[in-house]
Amino acid sequence: MIDDTRRSMMLATGAALAALPLGALAQAPREGKDFRPVRPAQPTDVPAGKIEVIEFFWYGCPHCNTLEPLLKQWTAKLPDDVVFRKIHVPFGDRNHQQLFFTLESMGKAAEVNDAIFRAIHVDRDRLDTVDKMVAMLGKHGIDGNQFRDTYKSFSVRTKMRRAAQIVDAYGVDGVPAMAVNGKYYTAPSMAGSNGAALAVLDYLIELERKARK
Repeated sequence: MIDDTRRSMMLATGAALAALPLGALAQAPREGKDFRPVRPAQPTDVPAGKIEVIEFFWYGCPHCNTLEPLLKQWTAKLPDDVVFRKIHVPFGDRNHQQLFFTLESMGKAAEVNDAIFRAIHVDRDRLDTVDKMVAMLGKHGIDGNQFRDTYKSFSVRTKMRRAAQIVDAYGVDGVPAMAVNGKYYTAPSMAGSNGAALAVLDYLIELERKARK
């Protein structure tokens, strides 16, 4: 499991870096600097022929909040052979991780993603209790009783445990961070900015696409 030192590193990751336009890299991404290989490579959770991209994040992370608008634009333009998914890390506020996987189980995570970031980072609502979550989510049409039941369910606890295993396997020590097809890992703190990290993702996706051929 992730120790307290690695959790604390999350707070220092991705330090307020200005976003570059997508593709604005001065040179080809460099292994060991802009990205690193994942060893051992990890299994993916996508159909055959698809390329998996994972974002590791925490709702309470200010750097994740800053990345989110750019990431939303980037994912909207992904080709059909790329499957994007989010994994909420188990450090930071564990209640936030449970919040995410509850909403994911309800099929509502994408629907209220922006509202949750706004509540925490703009409205200064920490969403650190179930009551606060229900009150906020109720404004966006989420049934409070269903949310409470799902929040304490075994399936959500299982998702949280599995997420912790994946985070360990990838060696995630800060957020936001991203992985491509179980083979490559990058982050704004490695690439130099949010925009550069997304450009590195484009590069790694194309690398995987060519490898398949």
